[in-house]
Amino acid sequence: MARRRFFVPQVRRGVAELTGDDAEHLVRVLRAEVDQIYEISDNEDLYLARITTARKSIVSFEVLDKLPVPAPTGRTTLMPALFKFDHFEWLIEKATELGVDEICPFEAVRTERGLKQASMKRRVRWERIVLEASQQSRRVKLPIVTETTSFEQALQRPIPTRLFLDEDPAAPSILQTLPHSDAGILLGPEGGWTDDERSQAMAAGWNPCSLGPTILRAETAGIAALAILNAINAKMRTEVV
Repeated sequence: MARRRFFVPQVRRGVAELTGDDAEHLVRVLRAEVDQIYEISDNEDLYLARITTARKSIVSFEVLDKLPVPAPTGRTTLMPALFKFDHFEWLIEKATELGVDEICPFEAVRTERGLKQASMKRRVRWERIVLEASQQSRRVKLPIVTETTSFEQALQRPIPTRLFLDEDPAAPSILQTLPHSDAGILLGPEGGWTDDERSQAMAAGWNPCSLGPTILRAETAGIAALAILNAINAKMRTEVV
C-alpha cells in the first residue's frame, strides 16, 4: 500500500514541520503518531520521513532518505474561462489529479458578470484545493494557479503547442494537433466562444481542435483534454525507454 504524501514548507538540515490547520488535520483526522513513516515533498524534492513530534499545533518530520522523482515529460497549462465556481473548483481538483502544471483562468466575453472580481478572493481557496488534490494524487510538485487575466493576455502565453478547444464539428481532432509535448489548453466558458474570440485565437496561433461530436460541459472538456495529453505523454515515456 502506498504511503501517504504531504507537502511541507521546507526541508532544512533533514527536518521539516507542519503547523496550524495542516498539523491539526494530520493528528486529529489521520491519527498521525510519533515514529510513523510518510513521504514529504518541499515542492521540489521527495523524501521518506519519520514523525518525531505529533501535536495538533505542530508535526515534525525527520528525513530518512531522499526518494527518486519521475522524470518530467511535457509541461501542460490549462487556461479555462471562468464559469460557475462549484463547477470551476471541481475542474481545478481534477486537473490537479491529472497532472496539470499551471492553471491560468481568464475572463471571456460570455463569462458571467462579476466572476472575475470574485475570483480574486477565491484564489486562496483554489490553492487549498490544489494542495489537497496534490497530496491525494501523490504529486511531487504543486501546480500554479495564476490570477485571472483577460482573454487577450491569455492568448499571448508563450506555449509551443496551443490547443483551442472548439465545439465546431469542422475542427480537427485533438489527436491531430499535438506536435510538441509542452501544451496549453484554451477552454471556453459555459456559453461558448464568440466568433470574434475564435478569430483572435487563430490569429494568435492557437489551433482549434475537437474532442468529438458531442457538446461537452466546460469542465468535462478540460478534463477530457488533459486525460488525452496524459495518455500521449505516457506513450512517449514508453517509447523513450
